[in-house]
Order: sequence, then C-alpha cells, then structure tokens
Amino acid sequence: MADLLHLDNQLCFALYSASRAMTAAYAPLLEELGLTYPQYLVMLVLWQHDGERVSQIGERLALDSATLTPLLKRLEARELIARKRSTADERVVEVFLTPAGKRLEKRAAKIPKCMLEKAQLSAAELGELRTQLHVLIDQLRSDDESAV
Repeated sequence: MADLLHLDNQLCFALYSASRAMTAAYAPLLEELGLTYPQYLVMLVLWQHDGERVSQIGERLALDSATLTPLLKRLEARELIARKRSTADERVVEVFLTPAGKRLEKRAAKIPKCMLEKAQLSAAELGELRTQLHVLIDQLRSDDESAV
C-alpha cells in the first residue's frame, strides 16, 4: 500500500515532470522568435484560425481571462496581433494576426521538426502518446463535469 504513495509511482508527477521538460526544451527555440511558451500557444491557435474570439482562445488553451489578457497585450505591443471588437457584437473581441505575426509563422515552422528530433521518438510513437494523453484529458475533464 505504501508503494502507492511513492513519488515515482505517481502518474501526476510523471506528467508534471514531462510538461516542465517539454517547456524547457521549447525555450531556446522560442527565444529565437522572441516568444514565451504561452505566447507560442496563442500564436499556434491564431495561425490555425486567424480572427479567433478571445473567449475561444481561452477555451482552447484552458486559460482564464486574467492570464490570457496580459499575454495578448504583450503580443499586441510587439505588433504580432491586433485585437478588435466584433462589428456584429461589441461585447466580443476578436484577435487577428498582423503581417509581422503572419511572417513569424514561417520562422516557427521548423520548431515541430526540432522537437521531434529532440524527443528521439518516431512520429508514430509521438502520435500514439499524444492520442493517449488526449484520451486521459477527456476522461479527467468529463469526471470534473459530471461532479458538478
């Protein structure tokens, strides 16, 4: 029974350590772009869906507005994004890439390949790991939602 409480037997600690190691591995690559890891995640969302609503970005990245707003302000100050009120609904703020933000995507394109090499796993192995993590995330979130 005591083995259940050993730190190295905890899935949560393995995921926590992996997350920290992953973020650290991204750091030198993102430094070249002048982005932090959370800023990179926002840019990934916008490179996929330019003009996304702030609320949708927050939902996609599981970030609350108190965390997301300062991130967006810093990206806007660097002239990578522009926030605009929706013409259809003034309560809605949409986020658009600027020309500089669009150009940054070309420079960022090498990052996934660099990370694949750094992980020393095949694309198939990483794909399977990502799939398993998405299943775990969905299961944990569904348990949270059913408890409410």
